[in-house]
Amino acid sequence: MDKHILSMKPGKRIALIAHDCRKNDLVEWVQFNKGTLSRHHLYATLSTGKLIMKETGLSVQTFKSGPLGGDQQIGAKIVEGDLDFLIFFWDPLSPQPHDPDVKALLRIAVLYNIPTASNRATADFIISSHLMDEVYERVVELE
Repeated sequence: MDKHILSMKPGKRIALIAHDCRKNDLVEWVQFNKGTLSRHHLYATLSTGKLIMKETGLSVQTFKSGPLGGDQQIGAKIVEGDLDFLIFFWDPLSPQPHDPDVKALLRIAVLYNIPTASNRATADFIISSHLMDEVYERVVELE
């Protein structure tokens, strides 16, 4: 396998996604971390992004909603090297109509060595890391 080094600059590019029953949790987390997140570039699926912008005033670049291809758009941005983090508050107890897309997105995040948080505790550890404000060399092993 070939190893590629991708440089993550101090202004990280963070994708924010939440299933419907977790959107309020994500908005609360974003509100709590608004100062830190304001120094980074935020991306989100459509309804999550609109809610974050409305509730926090932060600027968020949006993609389509998850079931309409937004998860796949974010996955493509990861593959292209245009996203650094994935914060995805997903619901493990409810079946999702676009579950294959969700699994594909999580697979891409792992394959491309993207830090990923699926719950608030992990997101708290990631956002509080000193590496958020430093250059970080991410190793990606591809064939």
